[in-house]
Amino acid sequence: MAVVTGAARGVGEALSRRLSEAGMQVALLGREERTLCEAAASLTTPSICVEADVTDREALARAAEEVARQLGPASVVVANAGIAAGGPFARTDATLWERVIDVNLVGAANTARAFLPQLARTRGYFLQIASTAAFGSAPLMSAYCASKAGAESFALALRGEVEPAGVAVGIAYLHWTGTDMVTGLDDHPVLRALRRNQPGFARRVHSPAQVADWLATGVARRAHQVYSPPWLRWCQPLRPLFPALVARVARRELRATPAADLAADVGLLGVGGQADWDAFTAGDGTKRPGQPAAE
Repeated sequence: MAVVTGAARGVGEALSRRLSEAGMQVALLGREERTLCEAAASLTTPSICVEADVTDREALARAAEEVARQLGPASVVVANAGIAAGGPFARTDATLWERVIDVNLVGAANTARAFLPQLARTRGYFLQIASTAAFGSAPLMSAYCASKAGAESFALALRGEVEPAGVAVGIAYLHWTGTDMVTGLDDHPVLRALRRNQPGFARRVHSPAQVADWLATGVARRAHQVYSPPWLRWCQPLRPLFPALVARVARRELRATPAADLAADVGLLGVGGQADWDAFTAGDGTKRPGQPAAE
């Protein structure tokens, strides 16, 4: 039985479908309850949806209990939930910046904390979804890059702790993936420049379904590293070079972009991120200062 967080759309939804097609029962966790449950209902194996915020430890503990009660203990847990915000650090609302870190990094740790007892019982597999953002940090994406680098480091540390108990930990490195996060990719000056300066094969945007196939193969193999696309494995030895290369491209692009244009491009990327922010701010019924209104 598999648990996938951030499963309402994008890679999470596609991976849930792929694991179901492989015969696994799936528990889909996320913030968008209606979309989440529609996705669960369309799967071919018995599956459930559980609305939960990965930054809420109590909610995740309840979700873990519900999953075990309905489907049994998890043998696979995929920490996929993630959001992204773009724009200059100094102009990004502090609460929004922290929210990206909380969802992408703290949320991954909370997911592991909630489900490790089940994985220990099943000698299961925990897959942390990271990104090539961990290879080299791009300006205007400080929270996302920091969170993905942190998620990678967390998973590496966790691996050494839980392997004696028979639990395997994998890290998935995703490159350009066709989710709603990259819908406005060409409007983001640094990301546009980084992609433009990559070889043709590296500029390709892969569909969530294709990425889900690579991830499902990694799950089946209990792989320590999963690369999406597979050629990324050859980038690992070159990682010491990437920060300088990214900085060089970014510096050239930022110098050529008017400050007013950079200041105007601040906010969340994608429908999923906006849905999380709307749910997060619904507690007091207000938007935090500096955060754009919902689309």
